[in-house]
Amino acid sequence: MTILDRSKISSGPSRSASHALLSLALTCLLFMAACTTQLAPPPVRPTESTYRVGPPDQLLVTILPAPEIERNAVVRPDGRISIDLIGDVQAAGRTVEQIAAEIQKRVTRFKRDAHVTVSVVASESLAVTVLGEVRNPGTFPLTSETRVSQAVGLRGGATMFGSKNKVRLIRTNGESTQMFIISLSNIENGDLSSNMVMRGGDMLVIPPNILAKIGYSMQMLLFPFQPVLGTAGNVWSVSRIFVDPGGY
Repeated sequence: MTILDRSKISSGPSRSASHALLSLALTCLLFMAACTTQLAPPPVRPTESTYRVGPPDQLLVTILPAPEIERNAVVRPDGRISIDLIGDVQAAGRTVEQIAAEIQKRVTRFKRDAHVTVSVVASESLAVTVLGEVRNPGTFPLTSETRVSQAVGLRGGATMFGSKNKVRLIRTNGESTQMFIISLSNIENGDLSSNMVMRGGDMLVIPPNILAKIGYSMQMLLFPFQPVLGTAGNVWSVSRIFVDPGGY
């Protein structure tokens, strides 16, 4: 006669259920961790010391000590400003600190222990250009802090023919030029790491995607005498190729 151990019979299913619940809890935690994405913040806004002066910016130049000299100067098309005692000073392409340093160095011949400060009264040289597959390509002035996504939005947004993952930001600093590849799709999904602050002279280019390239090629084959422009101004005709070929 076989005697069964009731404790083993009852503990077996209970232990299995506990393991199953533990596995389910771990699976849920892993799933929640996978769904929680750490989104990158936007780049830090450049400080005023990185701003490069350009025509026709308005500057305020203050020379201390007493008698204090205070002058409003407008950057001329040749990039220079005129200051009492020392004449012309190169301003375009420089920061306000660099301009103040040169003025201070040259004015010490006439004013002992001179201290010079330069500030920007009006930033009228700030303008950016947005080209390519946007609804209203063109240039507009920067009147406030504007990031890449806002610049595209101010020109009507990207069209359906724009390659949002290959947006090019072209920036010129003096004699050097930099190009940054930006993904508008990532920015729209919350990753703001490439949503850079626009600077005066920047150019944004949204290139055509594969659909647009096919459309432009078809247009050149079917209508060789009609100019093809890689901008939103001609997106209407490209869309007609796909949507309404008989509209021509």
